[in-house]
Amino acid sequence: MGSKFWRLGVLAVGLVALTACSSLVGSGINVARTGDNPAPTVVPEGTDPDDSVVGLREHPRIVAAYGGVYEDRQAEIMVARIVGRLLAAANQPNAQFQVTILDTSEVNAFALPGGYIYVTRGILALASDTSELAAVLAHEIAHVTLRHARARTDRTRQTRIVDRVITGIFGGDTSADATANRTREQLAAFSQNQELDADKEGIKFSGKAGYDPQAAARFLGVMSRFAAFSAGAASGSDGFLSSHPSTPARIETAMSTARSMFGATSAGESDREAYLSAISGLSFGDSPAQGSIVGQRFIHPANKFTFTVPHGYTLQTSQSAVVGVAGDGEAVRFDSAQVQPSMSLTDYLKSGWIAGLKTDTVQASQHNGIEMASGLAQTDQWFFRVAVMRLDGEVYRFIFAAKSDSQRFSQGAQATLESFRRTNATDLSQIRRLAIKLVKARPGDNADRLAQQMANIAGARELFYILNNLYPGDPLVPGQDYKIVARP
Repeated sequence: MGSKFWRLGVLAVGLVALTACSSLVGSGINVARTGDNPAPTVVPEGTDPDDSVVGLREHPRIVAAYGGVYEDRQAEIMVARIVGRLLAAANQPNAQFQVTILDTSEVNAFALPGGYIYVTRGILALASDTSELAAVLAHEIAHVTLRHARARTDRTRQTRIVDRVITGIFGGDTSADATANRTREQLAAFSQNQELDADKEGIKFSGKAGYDPQAAARFLGVMSRFAAFSAGAASGSDGFLSSHPSTPARIETAMSTARSMFGATSAGESDREAYLSAISGLSFGDSPAQGSIVGQRFIHPANKFTFTVPHGYTLQTSQSAVVGVAGDGEAVRFDSAQVQPSMSLTDYLKSGWIAGLKTDTVQASQHNGIEMASGLAQTDQWFFRVAVMRLDGEVYRFIFAAKSDSQRFSQGAQATLESFRRTNATDLSQIRRLAIKLVKARPGDNADRLAQQMANIAGARELFYILNNLYPGDPLVPGQDYKIVARP
């Protein structure tokens, strides 16, 4: 993303990324930095020629779709070391890999052909020791070595529906929205047997590499708690939590697998202290560089704009848009699009990307010195107010949706459009960055007391327990570090 905002094409990338695992080949491990060229791609014998270019082609798109590369040298070195040990344990000691930490709070990890492996800073924040992160990475490597992605990749090639689904969403076609949901579920999820096979193989890899083999079951439990915690504010993206459901039966299977492979008393490396030190200062939550929600406002410091939605709307961000939902069946979506500088906004609005547009309602205007165009659209079930604006060469779009038009809906949409303006110093001062910080437990401390040091964010107390795999009232180890979320 960097200084650019989201593009229409970015929406499809998350789906493609989850389908594109293949064999790992090459030599050496490189940690991606901002501006890096993709790692060299080596094609293994017997690989489909089409697969050989997937990683090379999709890498820059994935980096853009997931907020860019997150640079943290301590975390980068730690992840690279874990991957190196796991590849050796997976009998891939000469595999060439580029490891990328993605700048997103989404909990996710995946791999692409050609030697690309990705983890998000969201999953780094959730893990509590080296063995838990190793369990995640080993699971993904197992999917690759077991060639589970072949069927998913073939299904994507056969249907070729991703672009049509995305077009349907922008057209306001509710049946296409349902299709999009079903498609995401199909492409994001391996079969139950494949997940269990990858669990088993991943536990073997991580245990053989010297990590605690019980970490997989432990982290599955943490992810289950975090998924439940996040359910009320889901962003609509299909990440690791949706494609790797942590059911009680799966957790128990992971525990029994570790016991059968390495014994009931096996105690591999967890290295909690070193892990926490490596992620200390890690950004938490939405990246301010990608835009911040402050109450009813969205502020994008990099692209220097802000807007305010009416009271009653709850804003949230996703990989591709800012979405606001009101309890009375109204919604607003904000994103960006690539439009030729020579094309007028009125012509773009009429170019066919929104279904049911009433072309006679399209009109040009200006607010706060910003060029805009707006119009009305209607389908069988929805009424839309649509607007586009051009700021510093970038084109942004609003889609307001309701079951029917009303004066209140019209006024709310108009007020939002008129609030779109350039940011000023006061706007930027309202943005706060949050990060993972470490606090040391003192004698007599308990989880409840440390939880009080969390930042004033929604669900802070419960989040503290999940981040540290604790429960209210649990005793703490004096002198041991625990994670909190606070201002850096």
